[in-house]
Amino acid sequence: MQHPDVSCGVDEVGRGPLAGPVIAAAVMLDPDRPIAGLADSKTLSPQRREQLAAQIRAQALAWALGRAEVAEIDQHNILQASLLAMQRAVSALTMLPAQVLVDGNRLPDLPYPARAIVRGDQCEPCIAAASIIAKVARDSEMVALAETWPGYGLAKHKGYPTRQHLAALDRLGVTPLHRRSFRPVAARITRGNCQQRIAD
Repeated sequence: MQHPDVSCGVDEVGRGPLAGPVIAAAVMLDPDRPIAGLADSKTLSPQRREQLAAQIRAQALAWALGRAEVAEIDQHNILQASLLAMQRAVSALTMLPAQVLVDGNRLPDLPYPARAIVRGDQCEPCIAAASIIAKVARDSEMVALAETWPGYGLAKHKGYPTRQHLAALDRLGVTPLHRRSFRPVAARITRGNCQQRIAD
């Protein structure tokens, strides 16, 4: 079913981390059920993000997630993997949008009219909603992965290159979660002082 006048907002989370997938969301908000407080997910507290994500999932006309795994990031590069995740999110929608509004300055290959909007998550509610859904989904996944890979602090930094994370890589080694094409990970493998780990 196509909705003739509702745009789909698309955003991704996870371009900067050294570990884990990149996750994108596509959201079509219901114009008859506006959601107050939508904003760039990075500006919201974790608790507020969770509250808004639940409200978005309950009230949106349609929403979907897409992802690109670590192997795809290493194979294609993070930009192409991010575009792939966005494409998959839009493809998974149960409703066809009138147009797609994408955060940033690059567009994935889509079968709909589309527009890239720099800082779109600050000015388009549907993109802000997508950023919130994607952020909550990825953060939750990284918290779960922290139990499989203890010692790296994944639940805290979500895979980003914090001092704690880099020190853990030096101490514990590189896991299958880590993006080998990213310089801090590649450098530690090349130096040979960082053993590659498998799950306990």
